[in-house]
Amino acid sequence: MKLLVLGGTVFLGRHVVEEALKRGWEVTLFNRGKSNPALFASEGVEVVQGDRDGGLGVLASRRWDLVVDTCGYVPRLVGDAARFLADAVERYVFVSSVSVYANFDADLIGEDAPVIVLDDPSVEEITGATYGGLKALCEQAAEEAMPGRVLNVRAGLIVGPWDASDRFTWWAMRAAQPGPFLGPGAPSDQVQCIDARDLAVWMLDAGKAGCSGAFNATSDGMSMERFVGAVAQAGGHGDASIRWVSHEVLQDAGVGAFAELPLWVPPEARGIMRADVGKAVGAGLKCRPLADTLRDTLEWAKEHRSSGELGAGLSKAREAQLMGLVESGGDR
Repeated sequence: MKLLVLGGTVFLGRHVVEEALKRGWEVTLFNRGKSNPALFASEGVEVVQGDRDGGLGVLASRRWDLVVDTCGYVPRLVGDAARFLADAVERYVFVSSVSVYANFDADLIGEDAPVIVLDDPSVEEITGATYGGLKALCEQAAEEAMPGRVLNVRAGLIVGPWDASDRFTWWAMRAAQPGPFLGPGAPSDQVQCIDARDLAVWMLDAGKAGCSGAFNATSDGMSMERFVGAVAQAGGHGDASIRWVSHEVLQDAGVGAFAELPLWVPPEARGIMRADVGKAVGAGLKCRPLADTLRDTLEWAKEHRSSGELGAGLSKAREAQLMGLVESGGDR
């Protein structure tokens, strides 16, 4: 198999490349050469430098079996790439997001749920308000260029080693500290995330198998109680208590969902953690145990994220403050 990766040297992209190399595939990277440019220099990976905004011509007169687009955020640029590669690849795998959905006040979100429609579809500024709508437009742009040959991967929160967002990394590093552990929201709240390595495996399998259309790609979910318990267990603190801080207390304290307190979302946004993954599971998606992801992320973080402040997560003082807002009887 011949694989073209748009991006390929940061987080999910590097896991896609590593998985492809394990399979003996021939890999070409197309990127600007700004992030980890020498990452795969010794592994026989071809690197073609260029900017996808007007610089796709360096890929002319080439053919690949599959392209994986790990860095598409602007519909105009995704459409340009899909049109340019329409005769050069069999299938276009686009990394999208569950953030495309218009309504997260739901108990289960399937791929047929309505997606966000931006008031201004020409906007190209990527913000929290436009991200999901832009990803939805990117999916449409790719499909228009290559009808029936696009696999839109609506990924949940992608986690694991090399995640520079620090959202899951904060939990992994918190595992190394003694409890009590803050339990955000309610014990029964659902948590979904997917190890980047598992996502990489599935995308290559599904792309090779000819899958097309939209697929929610994340874990089948677990309770917040089980998640926080796994965090405590990963750090050898399985007997530590969990101090539950309610949604109301967190919201009144102005806690930022996902960023300041990763994997916690308020009840009105619960749907982002309730994606129906039956379609992807039916197409072969498998997720490793959470304990393995926590262990591997912690090992990576100790080496690569041990100095300086993380870009997400509660400070020790903030966590203690929030736990102090509940009565000791709230411990579990």
